[in-house]
Amino acid sequence: MKMQLTFSALSLCAAMGGCAAIEHSAGKDSDAAREAVLTQERQQQITPEEILAELKAGNERFVRGETTPQNWLKQASLTANDGQYPKAIVLSCLDSRVPTEIIFDRGIGDIFVGRVAGNFENTDMLGSMEFGTKLAGSKVIVVLGHTSCGAVKGAIAEAELGNLTETLANITPAVEMAKQESPDSTADDAEFVQRVVENNVRITVADISDRSPVMADMIASGDLMVVGAWYDLATGKVHWLN
Repeated sequence: MKMQLTFSALSLCAAMGGCAAIEHSAGKDSDAAREAVLTQERQQQITPEEILAELKAGNERFVRGETTPQNWLKQASLTANDGQYPKAIVLSCLDSRVPTEIIFDRGIGDIFVGRVAGNFENTDMLGSMEFGTKLAGSKVIVVLGHTSCGAVKGAIAEAELGNLTETLANITPAVEMAKQESPDSTADDAEFVQRVVENNVRITVADISDRSPVMADMIASGDLMVVGAWYDLATGKVHWLN
């Protein structure tokens, strides 16, 4: 890694993953060539709409049981030596049953993944997203909740445990929104839990642009798309929110 005398977007990109072009036989991010990794050229060419369509198609393959064979070691070698050009960021829950790259049928270097119980944003997550978009070139952010979320249930029940108490407080606005319609509902009500899950995703999507002028400018210019979705633990299907 070359050291730069001045702090710049290029030097930060190099420090956090590298910015050299990657070459591979397919010439683009192709599901038919899974030794391949995303190149800088392809990352620059692809649109947010195309990226979202690829993520949707990948999940459809996962649901059908037709995921793409991956040469993980080859992909690891390419990205380690030449850098990374992820096309998207997924903000997911900590839950072990939501293996993000797998459910979107992606390889190494395809997506940045941020994980926290309850898939909410905070200053650290926003800063990471600003790096991933403005400096590293990702063009889509997916906020991904999931069914039967333990963090959501804990927030509904007002659970308290060490630092987890403060973590769950980030989901409280989504709980309060749902209680406006169902004030007596509890964490035992599956429909109520799901309503909070979806509220939490929508609030987080809005907060990303509200709290980050950097990403708000990218959204306004069409360079970035932020979308919400939730994952069904039982079926493997990702449902996209409007």
